[in-house]
Amino acid sequence: MVTGPRAFLAQWTTVTPVIAVVLLALTWGRSLPGAVVALLTIVLAASVLAAVHHAEVVAHRVGEPFGSLVLAIAVTVIEVALIVTLMADGGDKSATLARDTVFAAVMITCNGVVGLSLLVASLRHGIAVFNPEGTGAALATVATLATLSLVLPTFTTSAPGPEFSTVQLTFAALSSLVLYGLFIATLTVRHRDYFLPITRQGEVITSEEHAHAPSLRTALISLGMLGLALVGVVGLAKGVSPTIEDGVAAAGLHHAVVGVIIALLVLLPETIAAVRSARRDRVQTSLNLALGSAMASIGLTIPAVALASVWLSGPLVLGLSAIHMVLLALTVVVASLTVVPGRATPLQGGVHLVLFAAYLELAVNP
Repeated sequence: MVTGPRAFLAQWTTVTPVIAVVLLALTWGRSLPGAVVALLTIVLAASVLAAVHHAEVVAHRVGEPFGSLVLAIAVTVIEVALIVTLMADGGDKSATLARDTVFAAVMITCNGVVGLSLLVASLRHGIAVFNPEGTGAALATVATLATLSLVLPTFTTSAPGPEFSTVQLTFAALSSLVLYGLFIATLTVRHRDYFLPITRQGEVITSEEHAHAPSLRTALISLGMLGLALVGVVGLAKGVSPTIEDGVAAAGLHHAVVGVIIALLVLLPETIAAVRSARRDRVQTSLNLALGSAMASIGLTIPAVALASVWLSGPLVLGLSAIHMVLLALTVVVASLTVVPGRATPLQGGVHLVLFAAYLELAVNP
């Protein structure tokens, strides 16, 4: 029998997702008092840590880059379901929900997670090293998806306002699916080595040698627990969102701050996993998580809301404002300059974090 810290970790990370889902079922759609909101917040934080643990178990079993892909897709699928649910309940006031959520995910991952990972790795190991071929391909896909889905609607004239016509929305949805599918094929089949961590001499690290891979049974259990934990994270985030909305309104802040806070909560598992990989000098894994999450957020959300718009009433506003387009363009330029050398210092990490801070500041004071 396994005892000690590892046994305790395995026990609480297995129990916590179950507790989260039970609490979610008991509180879904109800007005909650402050004490219950505090309890949900504690369980939400514990579920984030449990999700990270189980994601790392699955990643260790299947290896990179499949492990990063599992976590990114799992989080995004549940996030998309949450967006569609909120849109169905929100009416006209949810017209910008998909746009705000997707853009928040892009800024959090491409600036917050990337910047933090580069800063942690470079401070701890002197310099952060990664594969520019795989990272550059991922960044190019994210930039294309973001432009086609979030920038073009501001300039099209077939529909009034920053909206797509039905034909344009269909094209954007199909393009998103095609590009994301091509990326998955490149990541997992044709050029998997482009997305594996590398040494400082440029050699690909194909396996982790410090520990034995978990058994198939253990990996399958962790996969199930990962799904439960992510359902709990996203669902409980929705449960505490009315309290967050009231707090934001009481503070006199812009309503977009609510979406930023929810996105930060939902993306916490990937953020923690990326930073932990950066501490182990596996920066490529961190970048796979960050850019893969941004790509999945656009590539899966846009087709989902396009399909949902068939039966949902009200407008679907996807076009970004001018200030957000400037931030997106600056992010793409800076990220491109970061990726090209395949190496980064604390300066590059700091630049991305300043861009992320600018996004948060402008969300509070647009």
